[in-house]
Amino acid sequence: MSSKVHELSPAWRWIGIKDVATVEGAAIVKMTPTEDMANTAGFVHGGVISALADSAMGRSLRTISPSVVRSMSFDLKLSFISAAKVGETLRATGRVVHAGRRTAVTECRVEGPGGRLVATASGTFAITRNKE
Repeated sequence: MSSKVHELSPAWRWIGIKDVATVEGAAIVKMTPTEDMANTAGFVHGGVISALADSAMGRSLRTISPSVVRSMSFDLKLSFISAAKVGETLRATGRVVHAGRRTAVTECRVEGPGGRLVATASGTFAITRNKE
């Protein structure tokens, strides 16, 4: 995968999500959760992990042709596999499963250190493609 500069959304800046790499149909993003992202048990809140997965899947849509200029998830399913710890870097790999003219289906793996599986996700997005 290649590293590619991508304009960060305000939400990405706030949560601390960073682009890692992209190829046609796939993207990797990462973040390191902070103490204020913990749930009452002291692990990373599921909503933060969900935001990371949603971001990876949305980012993967920006790698396809004809290009996607806007994407908004309207369906998101997340399965938690293991708890994520505050302070450990989480990597999310989003992949495009299918992309039509107006909708797209994606999948994602969220991993902790050593490739430990934290969550899997799938999402359906409304997309707007560039008129080429």
